[in-house]
Amino acid sequence: MTNRERHIGEVILRVDNISLAFGGVKALTDISFDVREHEVRAIIGPNGAGKSSMLNVVNGVYTPQVGRITFRDTDGKQATFDHMNPRRAAEMGIARTFQSLALFKGMSVLDNIMTGRNLRMKSNILLQAVRFGPALAEELEHRAVVENIIDFLEIQAFRKTPVGRLPYGLQKRVDLGRALAMQPRLLLLDEPMAGMNVEEKEDMCRFILDVNDEFGTTIVLIEHDMGVVMDISDRVVVLDYGKKIGDGTPDEVRRNQAVIDAYLGVAH
Repeated sequence: MTNRERHIGEVILRVDNISLAFGGVKALTDISFDVREHEVRAIIGPNGAGKSSMLNVVNGVYTPQVGRITFRDTDGKQATFDHMNPRRAAEMGIARTFQSLALFKGMSVLDNIMTGRNLRMKSNILLQAVRFGPALAEELEHRAVVENIIDFLEIQAFRKTPVGRLPYGLQKRVDLGRALAMQPRLLLLDEPMAGMNVEEKEDMCRFILDVNDEFGTTIVLIEHDMGVVMDISDRVVVLDYGKKIGDGTPDEVRRNQAVIDAYLGVAH
């Protein structure tokens, strides 16, 4: 049990009986689980288990053939869909990072994170371009949000640096910052620590927990480092070949024989 469990609330996201196939290849088969407000929910499993496909279903990149998604938005309204689409997911408060960084390498850290504010900008493109009147006031407001995120992620020294010049670990931090700029209710993190060294992983773990604790953001993450998963997750769902084989607290999952046989290898 983690200290964060004291703050965990109602179910914010529920996926029911999701099945996804590409041609004759089944990526997900009858997957159901829920995510509670303010928890850190991990999805684990071997390569090819369907983890990224599951996140792609939640934020509307993929459309499942079977199943439905229920999400409670920032106004507390609950809506059920047979599929999401990326814009609707973003408008409802779902943000996403990806395994492969999709940053604008020639743009500065500040400008990359500013792109996360696009959905919240109300001024038309012409007014934004000339930075006139209400558009200028709005831009200053968005910049203040972004500057706070830059401070939070401790990347002030790099705010004007082109992202392509940064070490990989800092680029991953910028990617997190861009997602945070959307001020999401639910944050989906696809292997946020992939390719990092031990020190970079420790930093990213700290930021993820701070996002969860200080912003109250609900987090779903895919991660292969079992030490990280067991340390920071409130609950874990385990996939194998597109099927769910385990679901529970880290301790429950660690003792699950099906999970040990398919993924962990030995009881940790």
